[in-house]
Amino acid sequence: MARPENRREIRDVRMLSALAHPVRTALLSHLMAVGPRTASECADAVGASPSNCSWHLRQLEKFGFVERAEDAADGRERPWRAAATGFDFSQIDDEPAAQAALQTYGAVRLDEETRLARAYLRREDELPEEWRRTGDFSTYGILVTPEELRELGARLDAAIRPYLTATRDDAPDGARPVHVFLSAFLRPDAP
Repeated sequence: MARPENRREIRDVRMLSALAHPVRTALLSHLMAVGPRTASECADAVGASPSNCSWHLRQLEKFGFVERAEDAADGRERPWRAAATGFDFSQIDDEPAAQAALQTYGAVRLDEETRLARAYLRREDELPEEWRRTGDFSTYGILVTPEELRELGARLDAAIRPYLTATRDDAPDGARPVHVFLSAFLRPDAP
């Protein structure tokens, strides 16, 4: 049975700073997408050594972002799992340190999105036929007010949430983890 949704509200700049690291961001993204994994299993997916993954997983555990999953059959290496199904950054303070940490986290997330997209494109031709060319890299130029943009984001979020790996218990046969990345922001070149 799937776990209930647990969106974690991030208010503390130390918690946000703990997330703003490339390996930690990749680990958390991986665990949220595919479920419990050991540090060794995470290593290949995130491009780090098992010992490096283990260290970063323990750092994420200190802030409650990951937790140990059930015991492994051999009792030696236990898997980790994401402790939340998503994050809410809307309550971050406007103070400079918090805003700097939020910007750093955003940049690290963007790097992770690019890493995953490039990895997908490199191996798209190796995928089973039914998964080939299913990726979508759409770009839209839209004209909205701030309120309309918030509403659009909320509607897209609501449409995607029923498919979250950690909360879905009705996935049909053949369902596989898929990465979805949406970004919407005022264009820097907007008048």
